Amino acid sequence: MRKRYAIAIVGATGLIGRNFLRIIEKSDLPVDRIELFASDKSEGKKLKFRGQNEIVKKLDENCFKGLDFVFFSAGKEVALKYAPIAEKEGATVIDNSSAFRSFPDIPLIIPEINFDEIYKTERKIIANPNCSTIQAILPLTKLNEKYGLKRLIITTYQAVSGCGQKGINDLTECRLGKKQKFFSINIAENCICKIGEVEKDGYTDEEKKAYYETRKIFGKDISVSATCVRVPIENCHGVSVEAQFETDPDIEDAIEKISQTEGVKLKNLPYQKYASGRNEVFVGRIRKSAAFENGIAYYCVADNTLRGAAYNAVKIAMKIIGNLKN
Repeated sequence: MRKRYAIAIVGATGLIGRNFLRIIEKSDLPVDRIELFASDKSEGKKLKFRGQNEIVKKLDENCFKGLDFVFFSAGKEVALKYAPIAEKEGATVIDNSSAFRSFPDIPLIIPEINFDEIYKTERKIIANPNCSTIQAILPLTKLNEKYGLKRLIITTYQAVSGCGQKGINDLTECRLGKKQKFFSINIAENCICKIGEVEKDGYTDEEKKAYYETRKIFGKDISVSATCVRVPIENCHGVSVEAQFETDPDIEDAIEKISQTEGVKLKNLPYQKYASGRNEVFVGRIRKSAAFENGIAYYCVADNTLRGAAYNAVKIAMKIIGNLKN
């Protein structure tokens, strides 16, 4: 008989938490029971799952007994406090925040690239990469294998949903002529060229994620420079990538390698409308780099709340279960 699993979502009422619920509902994940946790403000709310009303419970230290998988989407501080408790109770934890991404003994996983890293540690916490990192580097998977990735310049055009529901609400209000409440300036009329806090070297913490995460995921020293921009789009990030390799990639072969990469679809002009509600990364404008020897350039879009968050995490769990069945 096929084993069924007890699964929980922490931060279930948030934008990403609700997407976790939808992705799990549509997946083949064999769920025995699902538990939904959030702050005391959301306690008692009802969320639909596979035709049933599930009651949201208040998160506390005693929530994790008997669970197999726990998906965290409640922010860094919550993850740092509660994920180790869930791990100690025996659950596999997949965390969507930045809390554990830099921990050397915790794997940072894009399942199409480096899934086997989860077997190189005794820890049962797995970190989900930043949404823009996932879509920027997934198309490079086969190119890195053949040509050896050396250097990246990344510019992101990040939708307001990357800030959660409060970002979407601010964009909606600003479009109606009301004053912004969350962003520092009217997001309906501006692109904001700062996401996160600016550090001593002039880069923001969001930009540094691209540097550290790319190196950890590919397991090699890659030079990465990123500029992250918030744009007045509700959902789906765009990312412009310039990539340099150890050897010169033939452009036709590069296009073929990208098209063969799991989770990637070619689109001559990738727009956000193609990616919204989809789990793929859409890649286009693929060309030889005019700045780098041995380089290519491309532009990609992806749904940051799905491919860049919930879908990536659930796919990790599905792959673990698939391996457990063998």
